[in-house]
Amino acid sequence: MQELFRKFSNRISDIAGSLFAFGLALIVILAWAVTGPIFGFSDTWQLVINTGTTIVTFLMVFLIQNTQNRDNSALHAKLDELIVHTVGARNKLAMAEDFSDAELEAAREHFKRVARAGGRDVNDSEGQSSGSRQNRRRRKTPAK
Repeated sequence: MQELFRKFSNRISDIAGSLFAFGLALIVILAWAVTGPIFGFSDTWQLVINTGTTIVTFLMVFLIQNTQNRDNSALHAKLDELIVHTVGARNKLAMAEDFSDAELEAAREHFKRVARAGGRDVNDSEGQSSGSRQNRRRRKTPAK
């Protein structure tokens, strides 16, 4: 069931973000607006568009959130791979999504200082230097 929902939400997200979906939504809104005089701009006429847009919005929130969560997880996995296999990198940062807000802010501030220092590690409380530019480019050898 989970896999079916994943595939469904990915497909719907792709369609919802397409030019076709935008055009279809535009046509629906224009058709609704054109029918206003026919129905005398009644409460029912307004209720139709309000109900339709509310239902679509409600459902799309969950579908798009599912897709974004999956994309975010994939991105984290890719970044974790790079961090873990880069010499001199702080492997602890591979799990940064689990840091507290205070830990995230401390890491962010630290790397701001590093950037201002031209890439040289400053005041490293972790005891592990990010290394020289050459070391950061070198990769660890994969485990066999």
